Amino acid sequence: MNNEDKSSSQNSSVEPAELETHITDDGVKDELNTLKAKLEDAESKAKENWDKLLRSQADQENIKRRTARDLENAHKFALEKFALELLPIKDSLELGAAAATDDHADESLKKIQDGIALTLNMLDSAFKKFNIEEVKAAGEKFNPDHHQAMSTQPSTDVEPNTVLNVFQKGYLLNGRLLRPAMVVVSQKAPDNKENTEIDEMA
Repeated sequence: MNNEDKSSSQNSSVEPAELETHITDDGVKDELNTLKAKLEDAESKAKENWDKLLRSQADQENIKRRTARDLENAHKFALEKFALELLPIKDSLELGAAAATDDHADESLKKIQDGIALTLNMLDSAFKKFNIEEVKAAGEKFNPDHHQAMSTQPSTDVEPNTVLNVFQKGYLLNGRLLRPAMVVVSQKAPDNKENTEIDEMA
């Protein structure tokens, strides 16, 4: 290798100290600052897009859950109108069965009683199959969500706000109220001492 080649190879290689000198030049510093700013901007946009993606996924999950719940409710309560139409029929059958109860009834009346009882059993089975259940009422604490008070009656036998009597049965469909039970509710009986004092004053 001649002297010219040696000198050219030496000139072309940059020593680390020289490289640092180049980096500290104002032009390179500006370029580095620009690149840093672009990197920070890119990272900020990437984080923003990631947050948007996470929010979008959460929204999709919420929509999926809401749709599944709505679909489940649609299946559960699709029979609501039909069930409401059946309730008066059951009421009438029960009234007929109660009216036809007679130990001394002739054979034909007993056949009618048996027919009504069989029909009621079939209807009860159908109700059970489709999760239509009777509202608990008689002897229960008055529940405004399930009971409709038709009147009140003083009573010393039970606590106030207890259902004493049921005018019309209430029903639930899959736990949701179809029809409230129409009931008579107990109230606190008047104090006997007060009554005695009133009688004496009279």
